[in-house]
Amino acid sequence: MLTSASPQIESRPLPRLSVMMFLQYAIWGAWLPLLWPFLTEHRGFTDVQVGNIFAMSAVGAIIAPFVAGQIADRWFATEKFLALSHIFGAILVWQLASVADYQTFLWLSLLYSLIYSPTLSLTNSLAMHHLDDLDRDLSRIRVWGTIGWIVVGITMAQWFASQYPGRIYEGMGDAFRLSGILGIVMGIYSFTLPHTPPEKKESNNATIAALKEIRRQPLLTLFLLAIPVSCIHQFYFVHTAGFLGDIQQGDNKLAEQLTRIFGEGGGGLMTIGQMSEIIVLSLIPILSKHLNRKKLLMLGLFAYAARMALFSFYETVGMPGVLLGVAMHGLTFGCFIFVSFMVVDENTTSGVRASAQSLYSLIIFGIGIIVGSQVAGRAAKISKVNGEMSYEQLFSYPLYASLICLLLLFLFYPNQSQKEQ
Repeated sequence: MLTSASPQIESRPLPRLSVMMFLQYAIWGAWLPLLWPFLTEHRGFTDVQVGNIFAMSAVGAIIAPFVAGQIADRWFATEKFLALSHIFGAILVWQLASVADYQTFLWLSLLYSLIYSPTLSLTNSLAMHHLDDLDRDLSRIRVWGTIGWIVVGITMAQWFASQYPGRIYEGMGDAFRLSGILGIVMGIYSFTLPHTPPEKKESNNATIAALKEIRRQPLLTLFLLAIPVSCIHQFYFVHTAGFLGDIQQGDNKLAEQLTRIFGEGGGGLMTIGQMSEIIVLSLIPILSKHLNRKKLLMLGLFAYAARMALFSFYETVGMPGVLLGVAMHGLTFGCFIFVSFMVVDENTTSGVRASAQSLYSLIIFGIGIIVGSQVAGRAAKISKVNGEMSYEQLFSYPLYASLICLLLLFLFYPNQSQKEQ
């Protein structure tokens, strides 16, 4: 088993790394859940145009492995790269608050993606660099990213309900501005993070070296399956807020209670998924003692399928069943996305870990967003019947895709014990 132990390990890095994760995901969570319905319903962009914006915003995740990974592994301290990226990103995301033109929004999204996307994998890489027990400590740190997402999600939903009742998308400018403020805070804070220097003794290209390592099992199967799984993951973020917002409008006591607690729009309700994510991440150290990586990944894929099934048959399961589907996000993220990043770290050597993490992020936050957004946009177009969305048809596509991925993982991912990673 390859470990992430390093002479750079700090004695008590958990509090500092936890704050890093809180800010990293609060920046993103302030605006992402409501972006699709905001652009279609308030800005008036078409589903295809919004799919293009989501796709363009993923380009940064594709470029990241060839730039950020190489810089962090070879040339530049990771914490300084994070600091500069977040400060420049904050300036850009602030501008999105006032942009109403499609072309301008499209190109600003590209610029922001080029700056922000690399920070997702590099915060993971920095955290893993300073931990000597991933099973024990990584989930305790990463859970604070989830808490950050929840805090800003509910804060913005309540803000919309109080300041923009019945017209929540008019307040999205405030969400972008909050993200910008958090980005500046994160940029300044990053200068205080544990020093994470590059591997100066290495002279070869880190990305090429990482590509050679991911040709081995289990990384080969994991990387190949991550492409369709990331598309399924993106499908959830594209359509769930609008879906929840539609069915939340019911004239019943449960709908009223949900609006009072989580605010208007589906973004607040989606934080239920992040709440369950906290529970799952806190259980990862325990689950890892009893389930090997393959079984954890399979559990995550099963949850993807179960969630989409509950959404697809929402008229049968009702709002309680839909909320259970939202809560499945904890298992999908915790048991597949989170564990898969651990697998990448455990199966690569120290000199290429940042690049390997960036390559994996290329799939999860790059290819998956691009392809998933395009598929989600076109699926929405063909799932409309007489102008009304057929959610049963819409969510059936990711449902069947999840089941196929589950079968492929079972067949091709190697069986390993808990310790033999």
